[in-house]
Amino acid sequence: MGADQYHEPPEELPGATRTFARLCTSLTEEAEAIGWYEQRLAVEPDRDARAIMRDAQGEEFKHFCMDLEFLLRRSPLWREIAEGILFTDGDIVEHGEEAEEEATEDEAARGAPLSMGESLGIGSLREAPS
Repeated sequence: MGADQYHEPPEELPGATRTFARLCTSLTEEAEAIGWYEQRLAVEPDRDARAIMRDAQGEEFKHFCMDLEFLLRRSPLWREIAEGILFTDGDIVEHGEEAEEEATEDEAARGAPLSMGESLGIGSLREAPS
């Protein structure tokens, strides 16, 4: 992968930022592998082959979770938002909006600068109302 994972000159980035970028790349790769296994499992007729692929997919998911946990431990704001969304019942988007609002309000109350104003820009990823 080399420097392709960076958008800035790697030699100018602090070590912690390079490590963070590596884990982001790893998270993406694990997610892709999980999806690839899901497609393979959907079409594989051999029961034994499916069992092996399901096991391999589980390993990819474990690695995905480990990567995510690493990133969340180093990004308290992300962790706070994730805690408001993950392992909850109900409307995922609604939980996301509430978690983002609460987390950014908490950050602002502590005097932390918000890089994107009051919003993390997450809401802009949703479809516009029809």
